[in-house]
Amino acid sequence: MAGSVKKNGSAGGKLEIPENFPAVAHPLAEKPNEIASNIVYHAHYSPNFSAFKFEPEQAYCATAGSVRDRLIQQWNETYRHYHKVNPKQTYYLSMEYLQGRALTNAVGNLDLQGAYADALKQLGHKLEDIVEQEKDAALGNGGLGRLASCFLDSMATLSLPAWGYGLRYRYGLFKQRIGKGGQEEIAEDWLDKFSPWEIVRHDIVFPIRFFGQVDVQPNGSRKWVGGEVIQAVAYDVPIPGYKTKNTNSLRLWDARARAEDFNLFQFNDGQYESAAVLHSRAQQICAVLYPGDATEEGKLLRLKQQFFLCSASLQDIIARFKERKVENEVIQWAEFPSKVAVQLNDTHPTLAIPELMRLLMDEEGIGWDEAWDITSRTIAYTNHTVLPEALEKWSQSVMWKLLPRHMEIIEEIDKRFIAMIKSTRSDLETKVGELCILDHNPQKAVVRMANLCVVSSHTVNGVAELHSNILKSELFADYVSIWPNKFQNKTNGITPRRWIKFCNPELSQIITKWLKTDKWTTDLDLLSNLRQFADDSELQKEWESAKLASKTRLANYILQVTGETIDPHSLFDIQVKRIHEYKRQLLNILGAIYRYKKLKEMSPEERKKTTPRTIMIGGKAFATYTNAKRIVKLVTDVGAVVNTDPEVNSFLKVVFVPNYNVSVAEILIPGSELSQHISTAGMEASGTSNMKFALNGCLIIGTLDGANVEIREEIGESNFFLFGATADQVAGLRKEREQGQFKPDPRFEEAKKFIRSGAFGSYDYNPLLESLEGNSGYGKGDYFLVGHDFPSYMEAQERVDEAYKNRKKWIKMSILSTAGSGKFSSDRTIEQYTNEIWKISKCPVP
Repeated sequence: MAGSVKKNGSAGGKLEIPENFPAVAHPLAEKPNEIASNIVYHAHYSPNFSAFKFEPEQAYCATAGSVRDRLIQQWNETYRHYHKVNPKQTYYLSMEYLQGRALTNAVGNLDLQGAYADALKQLGHKLEDIVEQEKDAALGNGGLGRLASCFLDSMATLSLPAWGYGLRYRYGLFKQRIGKGGQEEIAEDWLDKFSPWEIVRHDIVFPIRFFGQVDVQPNGSRKWVGGEVIQAVAYDVPIPGYKTKNTNSLRLWDARARAEDFNLFQFNDGQYESAAVLHSRAQQICAVLYPGDATEEGKLLRLKQQFFLCSASLQDIIARFKERKVENEVIQWAEFPSKVAVQLNDTHPTLAIPELMRLLMDEEGIGWDEAWDITSRTIAYTNHTVLPEALEKWSQSVMWKLLPRHMEIIEEIDKRFIAMIKSTRSDLETKVGELCILDHNPQKAVVRMANLCVVSSHTVNGVAELHSNILKSELFADYVSIWPNKFQNKTNGITPRRWIKFCNPELSQIITKWLKTDKWTTDLDLLSNLRQFADDSELQKEWESAKLASKTRLANYILQVTGETIDPHSLFDIQVKRIHEYKRQLLNILGAIYRYKKLKEMSPEERKKTTPRTIMIGGKAFATYTNAKRIVKLVTDVGAVVNTDPEVNSFLKVVFVPNYNVSVAEILIPGSELSQHISTAGMEASGTSNMKFALNGCLIIGTLDGANVEIREEIGESNFFLFGATADQVAGLRKEREQGQFKPDPRFEEAKKFIRSGAFGSYDYNPLLESLEGNSGYGKGDYFLVGHDFPSYMEAQERVDEAYKNRKKWIKMSILSTAGSGKFSSDRTIEQYTNEIWKISKCPVP
């Protein structure tokens, strides 16, 4: 049927598998004709749909199957090579991964993008249309998961022996819909059919126990027995490096019960739910990312998830350690830390510490001292937050119930740590209650997971200079005095492959043209050479043209998902990130409200002198986070009024971008011109979206928080719109507020009053606005300093408006933003982890 396939992909309504392409397997094909035959082969012989169909969804699955052939071949070669060389290997444990679409990234990293585009064209399809069929894997939520995915890309690109471990969430966090009531949450559907990228490993299955009790054996050893046992099944997602043979793994665990746990007698007796109770509990473990934990059942499920990840991963790591030893050689456990590096991505995988101790002592028969030495030389911990609510503390009673053996081990770690403090640091004895792992407060006895990580890990790192300094001088200051060499900084980074090379092809081609090389894709410091051309009118013209192409693409997307028409010639002002009060989307929308009110008060002639602006805000509010959901509602209500106001909507539009994820970011970021990173100083550990925007020539308005500090240093202070209190001022300002010394700016009061007037509908925003008012008390007192920073924020926005009017100056600033982004490659970050924490070496596949 290929002869009758039209260019737009239609052939009398239904597209069928082309008959003039032989269905021949070419798993390592590189030529378009062979790739086309391999795609057709998969359409015929890897069928997931009704026979003969070859519409976009079927074409996507067949194309993914073709790409996967090469990935499996490279994965097998990589695994075989690592097994033969037996290098020290890093294992990255993370509760989240935000992978984004795999197809674009895979064909790009394999350097086969053009060949696959040609092959699909011959088959009646466009690569860009086929890519759109893929749903983002719902394995994460925010920056934590996206960072982990960037790290995996860099590990493979740098030919490092390194794997990721995570959970295979069926329904993700949630899919966001925006209705009249604001945000609505529905389950993600990425696995409703199947994912062509995952490879189930039926031979890699480990038992995971919950509950039960600890038995003391005749020889004095201890054994965790009883309770319920769930099976962890491995699913591998291949992670190809950019133009390298190394293809690493993201190994995801799914939970299942065994057939023997199905009670056939009860089922035949009509007790259907009772018969499959363990199967039901198993399905809950990997159902949802971050299930609500307001109830004890919710807390138990979250802990189950965390332990499930840690236990399955460590059992797999130990099995691989044993598998790689020389045949008939006795296992030398002392060598374990010289072969294995485990990195904990935040506190979620903290249970890896007592679980590795348990496996070494109870399963392998190793004594405490040797097991502790192995564990503390193997595990390192990355801290991602100074927010108290994000430093996990788990109820001791819940932990004893679910993991009795692990609580025994944690108690012993804590006892030995306290003894060490008392014997070597008498000056810290008065602080033992804060430093110890177990808080025995009779009202709420908890396990402090961050403390357990710091005490047990060989290295603790922050993720930006400012954040790491706060950790060392405030949060973990006393630990630093005990172990001054344990603490490091590793400023986060992003992969330039996904975040400019593939998502912004127009700008990438211009960069390559002017640098006369594409090596910047793996050596991002080369971007600094753009500085010498920043004043070149020809480059500026090309740069502006590329930006307009991206803005037009973004405008089309906004029309498609919201029905709103936006002007690509207006200033595109974007804030996209998880909705949280400390990230201050509320400051953004209050500024937009004030801008709208002033525009309404202007004459038509005055309005024409302003800088037209389209403000886009996106991100998910956690389902139980009421104030965050109120902020989403306020943004949508403001947009509904502003965008339909004929006097103003040529000069201002406000759009909430629904269901923000990686694929949406890949459209938004290249089309952005101003990006808002406006968190309260000292509260954002790093941020990585700021790096993505800066890399794509977007200017930043922001506070001196997280990686903003380093971005401003790298791109030049004059190319960054700075405002707001600094981290060292925040505590004093909060104290002044408590003492009633704060005097709000009239513009701030005017914006709040305008909301209360009902200008944006009848919804009661008083609870949200009251969080900005009063001097103290729960939910009062403007803890995040929105009111304090509002005047300097508005003045910075005025500077933005003026700068944007001078097109030559703005484009030069944009070029310098990209030119200064070399430091923020995840390749640099991973090389630092490699050399300074993991102590692993590159292991390229020959």
